[in-house]
Amino acid sequence: MGSRVEHPAGGYKKIFETVEELNEPIPAKIKGRIPSWLGGSLLRMGPGRFEIGDEPLLHLFDGQAVIHKFDLKEGQVTYYRKFIRTDAYVRAMTENRVVITEFGTAAYPDPCKNIFSRFFSYFRGMEVTDNCLVNIYPIGEDFYAVTETNYITKVDPDSLETLEKVDLCKYLSVNGVTAHPHRDKDGSLYNIGNCFGKNMSLAYNIVKIPPAEDGESNPLEKSQVVVQLPSSERLKPSYIHSFGMTKNYFVFVEPPVKINLLKFLSAWSIRGTSYMDCFEPNETMGTWFHLATKDPGNYLSSHKFRTSAFNVFHHINTYEEEEGFIVVDLCTWKGHDFVYNYLYLANLREDWEEVKKAAMRAPQPEVRRYVLPLDIHKEEQGKNLVSLPYTTATAVLRSDGTVWLEPEVLFSGPRLAFEFPQINYSQCSGEKYSFTYGLGLNHFVPDRIVKLNVQTKETWLWQEEDCYPSEPLFVPRPGATKEDDGVLLSIVVKPGAERPGSLLVLDAKRLTEVARAEVETIIPVTLHGLYKP
Repeated sequence: MGSRVEHPAGGYKKIFETVEELNEPIPAKIKGRIPSWLGGSLLRMGPGRFEIGDEPLLHLFDGQAVIHKFDLKEGQVTYYRKFIRTDAYVRAMTENRVVITEFGTAAYPDPCKNIFSRFFSYFRGMEVTDNCLVNIYPIGEDFYAVTETNYITKVDPDSLETLEKVDLCKYLSVNGVTAHPHRDKDGSLYNIGNCFGKNMSLAYNIVKIPPAEDGESNPLEKSQVVVQLPSSERLKPSYIHSFGMTKNYFVFVEPPVKINLLKFLSAWSIRGTSYMDCFEPNETMGTWFHLATKDPGNYLSSHKFRTSAFNVFHHINTYEEEEGFIVVDLCTWKGHDFVYNYLYLANLREDWEEVKKAAMRAPQPEVRRYVLPLDIHKEEQGKNLVSLPYTTATAVLRSDGTVWLEPEVLFSGPRLAFEFPQINYSQCSGEKYSFTYGLGLNHFVPDRIVKLNVQTKETWLWQEEDCYPSEPLFVPRPGATKEDDGVLLSIVVKPGAERPGSLLVLDAKRLTEVARAEVETIIPVTLHGLYKP
């Protein structure tokens, strides 16, 4: 994945600095030629304000949500951004302090209130944040900016105006859902979130939002639970960021990073506690894989898959093989230590040598392939059940009835993570595929874009000195039949340049530059987004 690159100048610190929103779209200077068929909008979400008044926000996922838009039209490009007017943002800006507790920053009572008012504010319950900085996706005809709580925010993808705060609990039996839903061929949207199951124990619901029908105003009203999966611990659900889906199955990977529910509930009345304070590792459970059928939804409780401990945030792809296997490709981090512990802004803004030292203590990243056998027979105990010729991944039935999984490593480099993975989703989601595209993290610093052939393990690289790219989104060329016939779109920041922010267009086959559209403004780190044709 390329040679090790050093960043002694610390230019990466600039992507973690507050910016102002823009009053109107600004024109970009174009180098190269934007493909004539590429007309639409790149929408990206991320943090844009890292302090409120004199009060710093502490974690990467605390920064107040900004929506970014690069508009591509007839070979011309403009850039625009606005803060999402969430309750968290509006109240913070009005009171000039953190009012609602964020992921890693606790809100304190109003210091102007008297002692009695402050005392009672402890017991009103902690308000759940609606700071939707993680992703944006459509539901029916509408677009929603999202985080991982029960609140999503409807936005106008053209004007970037904030339209409506929506509480998913009004439609779905979940405490919150991931920011990475899956979309079926028919337009149905699937997602997963934790919930209260039987006997007040925690569980996970996979939910379905059907496609909008003609004349229907809100498909959320027809949402339903498809299947419920058990939690490995009754009162401690795992942290979930994504899940896998094939044509016929759901795959849920349950990692050993747990949410201590009692600590979480008590945090509502204890001063100075954030969401991050409620995570804890389970050092003995390893990692569990849960399998469920899709239609009808049914949890396959007889299939008990286990492996050694790892963190997982992003599934790359999941697909079925006719021989009776499900292949699951993941971006993993070894061990039970929570990777988000290393994403506090104080760590990310350190000088380069200190950034490297911190990353040496963090879990080691790997791209892994796991294979789940669907046909399990007791007489095959102790034998590798995986017979696919193209993978070294194994699955061995143990005497206790569990199937122990060992992965095939598709990519591994010391302190080099392949993360924020993308595929040709419209063609390959839930299907056997060849290519994935990712953001290369060098000691957590995003400094390269990588293409990985998951069959041959060959890699291609885009990298430029003092440049910090974002998640590369794949856009297929109209009429294309080959999987990698299209372009990648990534926002790139080059601090110190005359035009430090740019939209980079890469040829997805070779990872060579096609064009870039540069603007005279810095752009802070972005997390996820979409291309709207």
